[in-house]
Amino acid sequence: MKGDLFSSEYMVQPAATAGMSVQNAKSIRYAVNGEMLARQGAMIAYRGSLQFERKGQGVGGMLKRAMTGEGLPLMAVRGQGEAWFAHEAQNCFIIDIDPGDVFTVNGRNILCFDASLTYEIKTVKGAGMSGGGLFNSVFTGQGRLGLVCEGNPLVIPVSPQWPVYVDTDAVVGWTASLQTSLHRSQSIGSMIRGGSGEAVQLMLQGEGFVVVRPSEATPQKAQQH
Repeated sequence: MKGDLFSSEYMVQPAATAGMSVQNAKSIRYAVNGEMLARQGAMIAYRGSLQFERKGQGVGGMLKRAMTGEGLPLMAVRGQGEAWFAHEAQNCFIIDIDPGDVFTVNGRNILCFDASLTYEIKTVKGAGMSGGGLFNSVFTGQGRLGLVCEGNPLVIPVSPQWPVYVDTDAVVGWTASLQTSLHRSQSIGSMIRGGSGEAVQLMLQGEGFVVVRPSEATPQKAQQH
């Protein structure tokens, strides 16, 4: 068969290295030799001898998910082979985490990660019950983390002189050296009159980076993630 569909742009080639790599803008390939973890339902294709098993979050994780709708529903992928992961045709990116690094990320943006990484669902300090990301996943250890983002993300530097204020429905993640708190950008009187729709933001202070996606999560979309 011939045609543009069968050009080298779309044809999958054998994996050059083990582990995680970006297949294209919308998918991540993982050459598995042992175990890795991924978002439940994110596998779109695989070849080789692989097994997929749902992984529980533990009692604490289930309670947090029940309270907030947030969480990290995972599956373990074991064996030898190649698997491809994607989510709703969102853009895919890879972060390398080294010993000493700590990265906080919203569960809706996690696609897959190395089993060598450790994650814990934690309360976002200062967010309170009104924060859009009350519980986020905190990653440590050494390995690679695959993320999805609706659109191309903005990576905004944060410095002591320039704190950054982000919409809680748009934030993807941030480096752990940053301090978080809620910031109200409207007066009570303005909110009563209808306001601008941007009443409360997450304020990040310190030295580091915050990642923001160029769209907000609607209530319907948030429930799907």
